[in-house]
Amino acid sequence: MSVTSAPAAADTFPRLLSQHAAQRPEAPALREKYLGIWQTWSWRDTAAEVRAMAMGLAALGFKRGDNLAIIGDNRPQLYMAFAAAQSLGGVAVPMYQDAVAAEMTFVLENAVIRFAVVEDQEQVDKLLEARDSLPQIEHIIYADPRGLRNYNAPGLMGLEALRAKGDDFDAAHPGFFDTEVADGKTTDVSVMLYTSGTTGKPKGVCQTHEAFITAARGGVQFDHLVATDNVLSYLPMAWVGDHLFSYAQFLVAGFTVNCPESAETVMTDLREIGPTYYFAPPRVFESLLTNVSIRMEDASRIKRWLYDSLMMVAKRCGADIMDGKPVSAKDKWLYALGNMLVYGPLKNTLGMSRIRVAYTAGAAIGPDLFRFYRSIGINLKQLYGSTETCAYVCLQPDGQIKFDSVGTAAPGVEVKLADNGEVIVRGAMVLKEYYKRPDATAESIDSNGYFHTGDAGVFDSDGHLRIIDRAKDVGHLSTGAMFAPNYIENKLKFFSHIKEAVCFGHDKDNVTAFINIDLTAVGNWAERRNIVYSGYIDLAGKDEVYTLIKECVESVNAELATEGELSHSQIARFLILHKELDPDDDELTRTRKVRRGFISEKYAPLLDGLYTNKHMQHIETQVKFEDGRSGSIAADVKIMDATRFPAVNKAAA
Repeated sequence: MSVTSAPAAADTFPRLLSQHAAQRPEAPALREKYLGIWQTWSWRDTAAEVRAMAMGLAALGFKRGDNLAIIGDNRPQLYMAFAAAQSLGGVAVPMYQDAVAAEMTFVLENAVIRFAVVEDQEQVDKLLEARDSLPQIEHIIYADPRGLRNYNAPGLMGLEALRAKGDDFDAAHPGFFDTEVADGKTTDVSVMLYTSGTTGKPKGVCQTHEAFITAARGGVQFDHLVATDNVLSYLPMAWVGDHLFSYAQFLVAGFTVNCPESAETVMTDLREIGPTYYFAPPRVFESLLTNVSIRMEDASRIKRWLYDSLMMVAKRCGADIMDGKPVSAKDKWLYALGNMLVYGPLKNTLGMSRIRVAYTAGAAIGPDLFRFYRSIGINLKQLYGSTETCAYVCLQPDGQIKFDSVGTAAPGVEVKLADNGEVIVRGAMVLKEYYKRPDATAESIDSNGYFHTGDAGVFDSDGHLRIIDRAKDVGHLSTGAMFAPNYIENKLKFFSHIKEAVCFGHDKDNVTAFINIDLTAVGNWAERRNIVYSGYIDLAGKDEVYTLIKECVESVNAELATEGELSHSQIARFLILHKELDPDDDELTRTRKVRRGFISEKYAPLLDGLYTNKHMQHIETQVKFEDGRSGSIAADVKIMDATRFPAVNKAAA
């Protein structure tokens, strides 16, 4: 099958793909590790696959304006499905692969999904279950045939069969594909990404080719990304960050996207690929550092001494050396020694030896965590954006990294604060509309074209933006003092022993907190102290663990004491939840955002115990198991008081 020559204007994703296929046909576009071996698709291969898939969809009746559901782990064929739908003027609708059938139903119905391309048997089963109530789902195409040999549901077929249909359709309709690609407009919706739905039903965010290509080009130019760069694509395709980094920037810059074999092999595959461009949410960087800390505790005394000594050097001057700032000759020499003995081997172990640019976003990252990675020579930066802005609002310029900000306005983006302190933005990257929600669109985009992010922020003297909290979550204690729960929760989660935190205090006399411990970090801590435990519930209730978490809470209180009005938001009482908060139990969104209102209702007895001076509270909680069954767990949860500190001037502190 021939690949079309590049159109004159590469201003839509299919036309960008055609441009790369014409200009650099043999260069690697996509890789996937399958059965332990890396498989490669060149740009020519990718364009040919996309064409065959698009023609197969056309043969089945897919047409301009239709929505294509895409569900599964990161796979080259699924990324190709995005381009196949867009080549025909359709819209890609990626969905979270770990969502259960009931969660998928809303999106499938709302987006009027008739066609779906999925990864494997697991996703096929969920869609067939959903089809019992949504007969609109006509065609389900799967990439991995394992386990599906005896399935004979109507409209079910493998990718091989779809490609065969596509070849036949292409032969019978010469010029059809080229015409469809040429007819695409930059203002056409290219993808629909659903919001996490923390306070209600998810909304479909309609983004155009122009919006994502503008965001991608801005980021590519800002960080000097080139065609020889490599990325590891492992975060959910339904998440806006993955769509920007692993699809939009991939097609703009022409670098290579690598898909790991499975979630379990990500770290191994990361070391094998050695990406030059990397993205991960803070929890991934936290987990990596926790694992390093655990391994160092197992090391010999000499190795621990060497590590601790050289890491002190790195913390003192590593970030300055990276930013090109002056440091003493002695520190340069010591840092070079540390790079040879500690930092270099550590980066190699993490799979980060070749990284030129690394980004984190989605939640605040702790200053100590941020400082650690930059100190060992990893150019870790923060960005700020949302689904409605293609994850593109603020970026941190090299040499101007601040640990408590998200940087300055990205190229082509206007950022300012509304009168109430809300961050509002304007630019080509703003959503076209919310799908079937003109009311929500009108509410979010004002008459001047500014999108209201819902985040409360402030600018510092250098024009760097600092995000405080979600504007709707910023409340007040009964005394009138400001209460920013997410801000406090992030401070708590900076500790490796705390995995999740939920704070309460609006209209209350004081602030309280639910804590989830990190089972790996606290479990290792307990084992080293010969504390025997049988599982999460048992460990979470140990007096020693409560003392450990109390130290973390009081450390946060000491920080808050120096932060002006927020000094009144110190945590008075806390408890350690008897179970981990879980998206399957509706306590977190699929992007791990806290559903605060749901949690306060579900755990009302515990919340009542925090505010009625109890020191123990019994609770029985409904849970969902991995196999789909429901059950309940019961526990007597301890409640502990925390020391609060007098407010002090930050400069004096």
